[in-house]
Amino acid sequence: MCGITGWVSFDRDLSAERATWEAMTETMACRGPDDAGTWAQGPSALGHRRLAIIDLPGGRQPMTAETPEGTVALVYSGETYNFTELRRELTGRGHRFTTDSDTEVVLRGYLQWGEAVAERLNGMYAFAVWDARHDRLVMIRDRMGIKPLYYRPTPDGVLFGSEPKAILANPLAPARVRLDGLRELFTMIKTPGHAVWDGMREVEPGTVVTVDRAGLRARAYWRLTTRPHTDDRDTTVATVRTLLDDIVRRQLVADVPRCTLLSGGLDSSAMTALAARQLAAHGEKVRSFAVDFAGQSENFVADELRGTPDTPFVHDVVRTAHTDHQDIVLDAQALADPEVRVRVIRARDLPAGLGDMDASLHLLFRAIREHSTVALSGESADEVFGGYLQFFDEDARRADTFPWLVRMGRHFGEDTEVLRPDLLRTLDLPGYVADGYRTAVAGVERLAGESDFEYRMRQICHLHLTRFVRILLDRKDRASMAVGLEVRVPFCDHRLVEYVYNTPWSLKSFDGREKSLLREATADLLPKSVYDRVKSPYPSTQDPKYAAALQDHAKDLLARPSHPVFDLVDRDRVRRTAERTAPVSAQAERRGLERTLDLATWLDLYHPTIETN
Repeated sequence: MCGITGWVSFDRDLSAERATWEAMTETMACRGPDDAGTWAQGPSALGHRRLAIIDLPGGRQPMTAETPEGTVALVYSGETYNFTELRRELTGRGHRFTTDSDTEVVLRGYLQWGEAVAERLNGMYAFAVWDARHDRLVMIRDRMGIKPLYYRPTPDGVLFGSEPKAILANPLAPARVRLDGLRELFTMIKTPGHAVWDGMREVEPGTVVTVDRAGLRARAYWRLTTRPHTDDRDTTVATVRTLLDDIVRRQLVADVPRCTLLSGGLDSSAMTALAARQLAAHGEKVRSFAVDFAGQSENFVADELRGTPDTPFVHDVVRTAHTDHQDIVLDAQALADPEVRVRVIRARDLPAGLGDMDASLHLLFRAIREHSTVALSGESADEVFGGYLQFFDEDARRADTFPWLVRMGRHFGEDTEVLRPDLLRTLDLPGYVADGYRTAVAGVERLAGESDFEYRMRQICHLHLTRFVRILLDRKDRASMAVGLEVRVPFCDHRLVEYVYNTPWSLKSFDGREKSLLREATADLLPKSVYDRVKSPYPSTQDPKYAAALQDHAKDLLARPSHPVFDLVDRDRVRRTAERTAPVSAQAERRGLERTLDLATWLDLYHPTIETN
């Protein structure tokens, strides 16, 4: 797991630009605290920061291969879980290896199959290959978009990096955000390829981008497709279990300490229990970690979104799976700490506006990193198996928009109300969302003979797997890599995604509940409390001291009337909320303060040019 960056400039020799591409590489230090490497040849320069996971002494990068026609150089981030099988096949084809790393397998795979190597990889990855034989850069991203990869075309080439900060370190990439970038920032729809920063793009999941003297081209090597599902219920459940057993086995491979993230929900509990059983066969115990808030279990107040606290269920799993467990307990002061906010915004490169949920994730990962380098997460099971409440909400099902926006608007209100009214009118966020929704559903293939209801549920599943999940995967990647922790996501294995996506909704919810297939496939491993538990989202603190701290920080910001954040947010609205004497309990008000403070921190860190004309 690493951070990669690079620069291709066909009109110059980049060996003379060392200071710039080394600065780009250094921005990735958080993603790769164990090692650094750079390489330059003619029009290409590559940079790499390494978090050593497999073959600790042998996986240094950039990694090169010399051919009679020229050098092929690779910078790679991620993990290829089937590298052992690929290595065996490549050895049979005459390739010779000097390391035990999956990086060299990917490099040799490129030499054998070219960009088609992507279709053979099982894993999470983002990598770039400079192929001097053809004066060509090839950038490839995994199918689900687990690992990030950004690029920015230049007049004579391209800049790229695991995160925007690497690209922004080059003078050719001004830190500028235009109206469409703001629209993307203030809506939760994750338009494919959009990177918010002007001129910058994401390599889309499942896509190969090539850059040569003729220009830039993108080709999808994978997409979520509609296929008939002919397995009955028992066969489907058994297939899901077989896939999960294989996926977890592959993703437990590491030469560093591993652990699992455990929330007490079905997803993380099933994954932890699978890992515990597999490790127990080798005489090992799985280590697990959970986040909790001071006083939350004792003082928890149920609402429509979260009916129960997590901790009792976490501990039931710990007793059943016999894990070596630790609760990471956070208080309001830590969650509201401005320095934590700075670290979160710097990790994301953007003001994401998720407040305490971003802060707690960062603090959880930072605490875990003291013990483990690799963590397995239950992320994405809700998208794959149909676990969110909006899958069962009639209003969300019928809405002519992204279903999660219906639920979020109902429970949290609109945090964009904190924006200046004139800016909101200019942005026309409803119009932007409507356009994005029409584009998103247009690409969903309908199965022959599929009922209207089943097709609608297929659309909802597709939207979650191609839009919503990418928001959460990006959040997970940035929060974890900011502290040098690799988080793996077994439920994003493309084999599982493809299989479950094509099961009809009647199978996904055969018992009338969410995630029926996952629950039944792992029923033998789960405590009854977790088996019966209703979906509960990622936890959020209920401590009124957190909202009070936000008010104090907002008052400090209001004392700086010339701060550029007030070009974006409504100063009077912020003041009214900050100066309230009654506790701030409304979610929209609290989120409005979080959004304002995030925006102010972002403006202080990046000094972006905001163009609203």
